Amino acid sequence: MQRSKLVRDHDGWKTVSSEKNFANSHLEVVTEKVQTPSRREARTYTTVRRKPAVVIAPMTAGGQFLLIKEERIPIRTAIWSMPAGQIDNDHGDELAEKEIEAVALRELHEETGYDLAPSGEVIPLGHFFTSAGLTDEHCYFFLVRPVQRAHVHKREEGEAILECRAVSTEELSQMIAQNEIRDSNTLAICARLAARGFISLGNS
Repeated sequence: MQRSKLVRDHDGWKTVSSEKNFANSHLEVVTEKVQTPSRREARTYTTVRRKPAVVIAPMTAGGQFLLIKEERIPIRTAIWSMPAGQIDNDHGDELAEKEIEAVALRELHEETGYDLAPSGEVIPLGHFFTSAGLTDEHCYFFLVRPVQRAHVHKREEGEAILECRAVSTEELSQMIAQNEIRDSNTLAICARLAARGFISLGNS
């Protein structure tokens, strides 16, 4: 699995060695010796490499956000989140922003049954690292507005999505405060939306 251009040896970082321990179509586990800018001796570290992903904040014409409730096997429960999905790229080269946007719109449709409305907009909101002490996985954020229900919902086989519903910004804020939303991707994109001034979280 090729490392992203966002994860590179530079400014005193140097990969001395890398050993693959396990790999499948979704992830790779490697043990590496890495020299850091602050240490002369290389450190041995085990990293889970994952494909990059997209996280979508779908906003309706009425200003509500779509959330999905999905079963998550590692934590043995179903939790609320905004739609997201890994970027499959068999060519190995870096995807252009428009190609990543296309992945986001496809995931939006498959997971919610909604599409970008005519004359709507896709707003890139940057990226974040999901768990930098464990994995190099990073997610690209997109605000997609307005969205509308698709005439035909083409679901992806194998999805474990139980429900999709629209919530107001106030409801979204309450769900975060009450720990109903505890998905890191969703918490992170909400923070980015608030920091960019698209929503206001908390009590008015």
